[in-house]
Amino acid sequence: MKRKLMLLSLAAIGLASCNSGFKQGDGGLLYNIHSSKGGAKIKDGDYLFFNMVIKTDGDSILNSTYENGQPIKTPMPTKEQAKGDLLIAGVRMLGEGDSATFKVVADSIFKRGQQRPPGFKSKYIVYQIKIEKVIAKGNLNQEVFEGRIRDYAKSQSEAVKTQEPAKIKKYIADHHLTLTKTASGLQYVITNPGTGEKPAVGDTAVVNYTGKLVNGKVFDTSIKEEATKAKIPVDPMRQFAPIRIPVGQAKVIPGWDEGLQLLNKGAKAIFIIPSDLAYKDQGVGPIGPYTPLVFEMEMVNVVKPNPNAPKPVVPQLTPPPTK
Repeated sequence: MKRKLMLLSLAAIGLASCNSGFKQGDGGLLYNIHSSKGGAKIKDGDYLFFNMVIKTDGDSILNSTYENGQPIKTPMPTKEQAKGDLLIAGVRMLGEGDSATFKVVADSIFKRGQQRPPGFKSKYIVYQIKIEKVIAKGNLNQEVFEGRIRDYAKSQSEAVKTQEPAKIKKYIADHHLTLTKTASGLQYVITNPGTGEKPAVGDTAVVNYTGKLVNGKVFDTSIKEEATKAKIPVDPMRQFAPIRIPVGQAKVIPGWDEGLQLLNKGAKAIFIIPSDLAYKDQGVGPIGPYTPLVFEMEMVNVVKPNPNAPKPVVPQLTPPPTK
């Protein structure tokens, strides 16, 4: 019995040392509130803007809104909607300006339907959260409430927009780039000249690419080695290969449509694309509003249209009979 008690004591000491500074919450949630402004706690129906870093318990970063350049924006789920979600229960402990770290047993997250990242072995998923803004629902009617959300979101977007030129300038300086700037605002440097004709509107460009944010984070690539190096979670069914782009057909962002016409076969280049030529004030996925993008491009091939290809048949409309 004494040996069993000693083993239990040692296990408890080990758990405490692994989770030093953390308190135990309901359902096994571990939490450590770093700062509290003493304001009202988040309630059902409030609207939140918060930044979050998701890590393993070995400090490997899985995702970060700071890297993406945009906070998470979401209504607070009701207790019934979030039943069993330990992270949401933790967020309810916080108010505007508060920050905390939450540790949730990883298996409980994956059992709720989230996909386990390849090679993931961590016991916990660690969430570091900072509540930037709370729009309280209270007794506000829906129109006023939604107006306050829009106004705050717009003010944040405008602040990001004003920072964009400085971000581009810093990236160029940090990487010692000498660029050519087009009338549209696209900046580029050809790092390896190609040969032959450049693609024209109607041609097909076959390209490899790696897309980055100006902080260096890779968000997409057609090259498997680059995806592995950047530790991008990848669909195992994805085939890494050069992609085919119809040039000048608005099938890609404007910065690509313009930039591809500057490269001939075999050319490699760096494009710095301002948000006006990319995803503007909307953003997409990990790309936030007013986010400039950096692309490393390779023109693998230029494919001309086949002049002998059968022309599409245009149906002839039969005119209505005249009376």
